[in-house]
Amino acid sequence: EVQLQASGGGLVQAGGSLRLSCTVSGFTFDDYAIGWFRQAPGKEREGVSCISNNDGSSYYGDSVKGRFTISSDNAKITVYLQMNSLKPEDTAVYYCAARYLSCIATMPPRNFRYWGQGTLVTVSS
Repeated sequence: EVQLQASGGGLVQAGGSLRLSCTVSGFTFDDYAIGWFRQAPGKEREGVSCISNNDGSSYYGDSVKGRFTISSDNAKITVYLQMNSLKPEDTAVYYCAARYLSCIATMPPRNFRYWGQGTLVTVSS
């Protein structure tokens, strides 16, 4: 059974940092790309970042470039999203998801087959 477990959300002040974790099971880690997505109330789900575990390539949404960093730990079968310089507009439920092989630069949610539950990130001003 494929499972993705997202964790690490919480309440943080603007300018602060959080690290999200996505631990996976049920598939070969190196064969999949893991993406982070977020959805704020009343808004569509958007791609935040993605890492292809087969070659380490990564992508970021324009709104988070330079502030967020995605990384992967094969030994722990976990993908991290380090979020720095957080802004109130980063407030959302964050999800991790998996698709076979590689990321797509535009990170369309419909191309990710497996999804974890969300973790709420709230950034106060």
